Amino acid sequence: MPAYIVMTREHTQDAQEMERYSEKAQAAREGHDPQPLAFYGDFEVLEGSAMEGAVILRFPDMAAARAWYESPAYQEARKHRFQAADYRVFIVDGLAEA
Repeated sequence: MPAYIVMTREHTQDAQEMERYSEKAQAAREGHDPQPLAFYGDFEVLEGSAMEGAVILRFPDMAAARAWYESPAYQEARKHRFQAADYRVFIVDGLAEA
């Protein structure tokens, strides 16, 4: 069953670190092939705290999602995200496809 990594950027503190993160995160996708379903497009917050943008990545299953997130390449990219902005990141199981 598919799994999704959802990332919401809540507040950017350092635009240059955000650029470094973006470059490294893009390279970290190689070999993991996540399917982007949403990538910082237009949005509207209906409930909860404000945010600056969101990303939703689809993976074949939870193991594949964790493998990408825990990969050395993404862990290197993540260091820049921590310096660049406040995020909320989670993995959620999807529904079995009909």
